[in-house]
Amino acid sequence: MAGKLAAGIFCGLVLHVVPNAADARDRLLIVGSSTVFPFASAVAERMGEAGTKYPIVESTGSGTGFSLFCKGVGEDTPDITNASRRMKPAELETCKANGVTPVELEIGYDGIVLANSRHGPKLELTVDQIFQALAEELPSERGILANTNLSWSDIDPALPEEKIEVLGPPPTSGTRDAFEELVMETGCKAFPELSGDQCTRIRHDGSFVEAGENDDLIVGALEASPATVGIFGYSFLMQNLDKIQSVGVNGMQPSFEKIASGEYPVSRPLYIYLKKQHVGVIPGLEAYIEAFTSEEAWGDEGYLSEKGLIPLAHEERRQQAEDARNLTALKY
Repeated sequence: MAGKLAAGIFCGLVLHVVPNAADARDRLLIVGSSTVFPFASAVAERMGEAGTKYPIVESTGSGTGFSLFCKGVGEDTPDITNASRRMKPAELETCKANGVTPVELEIGYDGIVLANSRHGPKLELTVDQIFQALAEELPSERGILANTNLSWSDIDPALPEEKIEVLGPPPTSGTRDAFEELVMETGCKAFPELSGDQCTRIRHDGSFVEAGENDDLIVGALEASPATVGIFGYSFLMQNLDKIQSVGVNGMQPSFEKIASGEYPVSRPLYIYLKKQHVGVIPGLEAYIEAFTSEEAWGDEGYLSEKGLIPLAHEERRQQAEDARNLTALKY
């Protein structure tokens, strides 16, 4: 499958196109979130097996995906971008300025998990403790100073005497955005001395390492260093349970049911955005959305749930699919 889906690297494609040209590109270009990548790839593979030319699916991160998607209209720009956060108003304005009309489709839910090797210590952390491990600065008797917590036991003696080493997503990732909002900003509330970007600045002294958009590489690094913790989407945890174990957050392990109900404290919606101007121009775009929104794919018992996607409620799915078919433009 990887060979088929990676038939072309988006950044390396040489495409010379005029929008709406008769010799339109004959396959879809899909970029964006590494979290949504497995779901987008699964739908693309089903389409390819059914006889459609395999869409090219690239894991670029949500932020980079939006940048490529909003760059303009034409065959040298993506038809779809995946996202593990919602498009920001500023990104929508960039799209509009470049003649792009995004159609938003919420596809389901995901949890952001922390995990380490199955051969490493079993960790149970609170959101406050995660904040204390990763914040660039923390209050002290001498004011706001650089974070000096080097091991988990520095935060709480009950935690393991293991060096804090966390592999996480870069700033271009929707997972990073969601992590900062759901974990860092929430954990910061325990420290009224901190405010604004003091709450979301992550330390850069080696305790947190930006590991890129390839979650498979993070899983490999965790196997090599059992005490190291990784941050990624729930779907990757589910695909690698033979190698890694989840870290409990606020006394709760991530699960399909707890993410769907909103109980798990680090849950978020997932999205795909299609370019309205490419509908009817790039072959397969409408068929891809139809395939993605079929009950066989995103339904309660669909093949995407087997890969870790937490489905929307039935009525939400119906409404989202209808809005997508009607090409309802995103508005704020």
